[in-house]
Amino acid sequence: MISKTLEISSLDALPQAAEQVRAAIEGHSIVCFEGEMGVGKTTFIKALCQALGVADEVSSPTFSLVNEYRDAHDQPIYHFDFYRLDSAAEAEGIGAPEYFDSGYLCLIEWPSRVEALLPSDRLIITLNVTGPSSRELIISN
Repeated sequence: MISKTLEISSLDALPQAAEQVRAAIEGHSIVCFEGEMGVGKTTFIKALCQALGVADEVSSPTFSLVNEYRDAHDQPIYHFDFYRLDSAAEAEGIGAPEYFDSGYLCLIEWPSRVEALLPSDRLIITLNVTGPSSRELIISN
C-alpha cells in the first residue's frame, strides 16, 4: 500500500494540493473521499476538478447522488455523494456500478455506504481537520 500525506495550511493552499492529487490519480478511475462531515470533501473536489480543467460549477450532489462534469479533454467526471443513502441497493438503483465500470473518473464522497459495490482498485483520499482552516490529506491505495 502506498501512502502520501499532504498538509493543507489554508484554503489558499488547495490548488497546489489539488495538483498533487491530480498527479496521484493518474491511472485510477475510482477515487474515494473519506472524512467527517464538514472536513471539506466537496471543497477539495471543487479544487481538484478545477485542476482537471472542469469549467462547470462543481457542487455537492447530496440530493441528486451524482453530478457529471467535463474535464479539459471533454471526458466525463462523475461526482457522487452517498451520505443520504440507507443501503448500497439505492446506489445500484441509480446505476452506480455502471458508472464505476465506465473507466471514467468517479469521485466518491461517503464511499463506505456503498463499499460492496466498489472495485478493489481505488485510490483513497482521507481528509482530517488539523486547525480552523488547515487539513491533513492522506492519499492511499
